[in-house]
Amino acid sequence: MLQKFGFTQYESQVFEVLTASEEPLDATTVGKYSQVPKSKVYEVLNRLMDKGLLKTSFTNRKKLYTALPLDTTIKKLTAEFEANVEELKSKEYTMTTNDDRVWTIQNAEAISSLSQDLVERAESSIHISGWSDDLSRLLPLLEHKQLEGITVELLSVGEMSTRLSDAHILMPDQNHQALERHQLLIIDGKEIVLAGVEHDEWQGIQTQSSPLVKFFTEFFYHDVALTEITKKYEDTLKKDEQIQSILMKLRY
Repeated sequence: MLQKFGFTQYESQVFEVLTASEEPLDATTVGKYSQVPKSKVYEVLNRLMDKGLLKTSFTNRKKLYTALPLDTTIKKLTAEFEANVEELKSKEYTMTTNDDRVWTIQNAEAISSLSQDLVERAESSIHISGWSDDLSRLLPLLEHKQLEGITVELLSVGEMSTRLSDAHILMPDQNHQALERHQLLIIDGKEIVLAGVEHDEWQGIQTQSSPLVKFFTEFFYHDVALTEITKKYEDTLKKDEQIQSILMKLRY
């Protein structure tokens, strides 16, 4: 009977036995008349209890079960059905899509405007690296987002004064061979903008591709780690010409 209301066959069998019985029954008796396997009786009874269709009591150390009056059960199931219908009516359905395409962007102003828009819309985290004079335009907004509770981590090539609590500063060495103008922006761990200068023009990409976002997030922390290690052990590293030569070839 209850199967028509989404209950299992065993739940229906147990409920029918308890509804038909004029007296409360123990689990053994319920299993006998409902033909539900002994190993399943207690599980089924507990599920019906959780659904509010049974009452229990103890008599002579024995737990007894009885079903709610049928009229009460009908009213309960009717009320739940009507509530579910109303919830279904009011529910808004949206389909979320992940755009894995890689979009190219040209023009410094376009990249700057896009970066600012993404930073403004960040909901949980912002990771950004670049040259200090380029990042300075976004700095007030980044500090404001931190005050809003957004996690902001910055890596600046060149000196920068900031109230950000998680800022890393790389002071470029004149011997660095691969320090090119660049900017990497990672928003909420879901979207990136990567830009650089080529032939004196800013060019970049924007994507939500998960593999690329993951790769460049790791790349960001690679840069941060190198920056902090270089700062902390600068004197030691400078004494090792081989390591110093390798460090000077890294982009950061």
